[in-house]
Amino acid sequence: MCIRVRGVNEALLPALERAVAAAPADVVLRLHLAEQLIAAGRRDDAVGHCATVLVQDPGSRQARALMARALAPVAPTSEQLEVDPATGAAGVPASMPGGEAPTTAGQSPSPGGAFDWVRAEEQLGDVAAPMFVEPGAGGPAAHQPAWDVERSTVVLADVGGMIEVKERLEMSFLAPLRSPEMRRLYGKSLRGGLLLYGPPGCGKTFIARAVAGEIGASFISVGLADILDMWIGSSERNVHELFTLARAKAPVVLFLDEIDALGHKRSQTHASAMRGTVNQLLSELDGVDGSNDGVFVLAATNQPWDVDPALRRPGRLDRTVLVRPPDAQAREAVLRTHLAHRPVEGIDLRALAARTDGFSGADLAHLAESAAEFAMMDGIRTGTPRMIHMADFERALREVRPSIGPWFETARNVVSFADPDGSYADLRDYMKKTRRL
Repeated sequence: MCIRVRGVNEALLPALERAVAAAPADVVLRLHLAEQLIAAGRRDDAVGHCATVLVQDPGSRQARALMARALAPVAPTSEQLEVDPATGAAGVPASMPGGEAPTTAGQSPSPGGAFDWVRAEEQLGDVAAPMFVEPGAGGPAAHQPAWDVERSTVVLADVGGMIEVKERLEMSFLAPLRSPEMRRLYGKSLRGGLLLYGPPGCGKTFIARAVAGEIGASFISVGLADILDMWIGSSERNVHELFTLARAKAPVVLFLDEIDALGHKRSQTHASAMRGTVNQLLSELDGVDGSNDGVFVLAATNQPWDVDPALRRPGRLDRTVLVRPPDAQAREAVLRTHLAHRPVEGIDLRALAARTDGFSGADLAHLAESAAEFAMMDGIRTGTPRMIHMADFERALREVRPSIGPWFETARNVVSFADPDGSYADLRDYMKKTRRL
């Protein structure tokens, strides 16, 4: 005989909501309400409460777990699940096929009392995977996902500076996610994606990871080598499998690195295989084969002018954000991070930040590495380790130069002669402000 799982008592929800309104700072009470709202099917309301808790406590694991449950694909309702009293498992019949009762621990499957090893091998023979498989025969490894699904441990608060980028991310994704009522009122959709562009080494990948950590979502990072394949049709299949995995892991931030190589302008592509890959990517972004709800697509490129225009139309990568070289505040934060676990003494971070205008985040990391090398070599020669001083940075500054100059040379030509619709107005303003145009 099967019993049905009971649903939540919805009569208590108004009382819980009034209690939360009376004590908005009570995190435990708000999370309890969020859990009850999820059980009642009111997922959007639960998302808002979880987001409020994450604003107060970004490291709350319970809030992130509830956020993931609220944004995950809708599971079968409690009325559709049945619990078997013999096994305690939902959706499992009380008897085995053929009318045989399941054997529990301590019971003998044979009438004589001795354990029947032959019968056990017949029942469990398919549990262990075969040691070897024939080529093309498939096997367990053939069904493993080709991409790693990670959990980000950084949030936007860990990103130094970049105020404009954070504000754009807040408007595009984060604020609507935290306020589902306002999102429904204004008809704001969470579909589409965001294209991050700018000079190399300025933190586009780090920002994408921070967005995933901010909303408690999974993170999948994909590069060109993960998609392209030498066999015709394989690249398109890889794109489809990637989005299938992302939809199954929702909520998830799907990060497409170097999108200009993967989604190159089809008018400049002569190989039919590359055109097919771009077409498949467009189809998946539109959600033709499945809903992309809960799949937040972030793409990054150093060459946005080489990206196919169809990828940037509304509903796809329709929002564009310039990731600029770090400002003085961000440069100080980057240097502090790279020196945090090194033996330093008397380092004037503010003076270093003032002298590294135009350095990318990667350039600053190289600067810290070079200063550490000078101190290390002195220690090796004398046999006595010493601290890293400002004198080491003075020597490093004479050797390390900004690496983003060539990028701005190309960008100057684009904004001056190849931007009739003003797509790169923010880049033009930045270059004028920094006297690069």
